[in-house]
Amino acid sequence: MVTDRQLRRSKTIQQRTGRTFYFATRLLPERVRHPTYVLYAFFRVADEVVDGATDLPPEEQRERLEQLRAEALGRRETDDPVLAAFQEVREEYAIPDDEIVEFIDAMLTDIEKSRYETYDEVESYVRGSAAAVGVMMQSIMGIEDPDRAQPHAVALGEAFQLTNFLRDVREDIEDHDRIYLPGTTRERHGVTEAQIRRCDPTEGFRAAMAEEVRRAERRYRTGVAGIEFLPEDCQFAVLYAAVLYAEYHRLIRARDYDVLTSPPELSTPRATWLWAKTRWHWQWSGDPETVFRKVSAVPDGDDASGSAEFPGGTPHVD
Repeated sequence: MVTDRQLRRSKTIQQRTGRTFYFATRLLPERVRHPTYVLYAFFRVADEVVDGATDLPPEEQRERLEQLRAEALGRRETDDPVLAAFQEVREEYAIPDDEIVEFIDAMLTDIEKSRYETYDEVESYVRGSAAAVGVMMQSIMGIEDPDRAQPHAVALGEAFQLTNFLRDVREDIEDHDRIYLPGTTRERHGVTEAQIRRCDPTEGFRAAMAEEVRRAERRYRTGVAGIEFLPEDCQFAVLYAAVLYAEYHRLIRARDYDVLTSPPELSTPRATWLWAKTRWHWQWSGDPETVFRKVSAVPDGDDASGSAEFPGGTPHVD
């Protein structure tokens, strides 16, 4: 059983490192909220091995991640309160071992790979780094028909991660020497690595960003379409999380796709306003897709906002 100390530690990690997700987690019922704190804390512990421990050589990062994998799967004892709590959650909710393996594999990828030539490569990485998270959350929520819900959970996890990539272009290149914008998209719009390093928001960069924003928004629509398959006491929290993450797209568009000069930030007052707006529409409708269309920054369809949205021309999709 997860102890109060372990739970407090996990919750503190999420409050400190995952503010957007924390806003939505607080709305989950306690039966789901508490294990979600543990789940998120485990993700952050693993992520910190590759993003926080920059002084560690790659071989030591790999060794630490393999140790975390063994501890998370219950194959090795641990004195880390977060890993000990995760072991309990994994067993209690029958979290699939394959998803844990996939997640750690994605973290290992961050050690070895810093450029992605195609979207397929990005998608392969995101399947482990974020979509696996959505599948693990299904186990915690106790979904009646997980096979039906899983494609949507994967899509929503991918959408959240893609939004993070779009928001954090500057941080990723400056702090971690990574570029997640696909090389094919950058080439199509004449965006060079040097321009990104200089934080130069050229017209080509803005066009590339616009194209990738649209791609992410297709994943949001697919993901939100599956919220109806979740338990009723979880639906609003997941919907609100989708609204919050998608709000970064409004902020990105408001600055004409320039995330290099300064990253977009979602304020607490804005998050609170979105909660009130989402809640109001939810009370009247109760349909996740309808509410998402009315509240979120995601247009109704690919052509909803018109070609003027895309500086430099109409986007191409890989």
